[in-house]
Amino acid sequence: MDYPINLPEVLAEVQAVFNRYEDALVHNRVEVLDELFWNSPHTLRYGATENLYGFDAIQAFRAGRPAQGLQRQLLKTVLTTYGQDFATANVEFRREGSATTGRQSQTWLRTVQGWRVVAAHVSLL
Repeated sequence: MDYPINLPEVLAEVQAVFNRYEDALVHNRVEVLDELFWNSPHTLRYGATENLYGFDAIQAFRAGRPAQGLQRQLLKTVLTTYGQDFATANVEFRREGSATTGRQSQTWLRTVQGWRVVAAHVSLL
């Protein structure tokens, strides 16, 4: 089965929720970050220094994370939607004051509550 790629209306929805996520990330709006991750034991996040399995582990990590040093510049962003309910977001970024490039990937799923991250990965080159 073929899925239509980047339907304009779906891509606009994902762009908006991705922008909301990015704003929450750099301003440490933990409640928004929690909202945008799927509240499920199946959700996972691989970070630069941690592997988190399930929403509860991700939420605990966010609650304990320092609020400083979160500003970053997005160098390249690739959003791709597949049909109406599935999308990926891939980003290259650089934190302010660092020469190191980072990578972030997210898998987004449309749920009854709206678009939610079901899997995420952050790493540094």
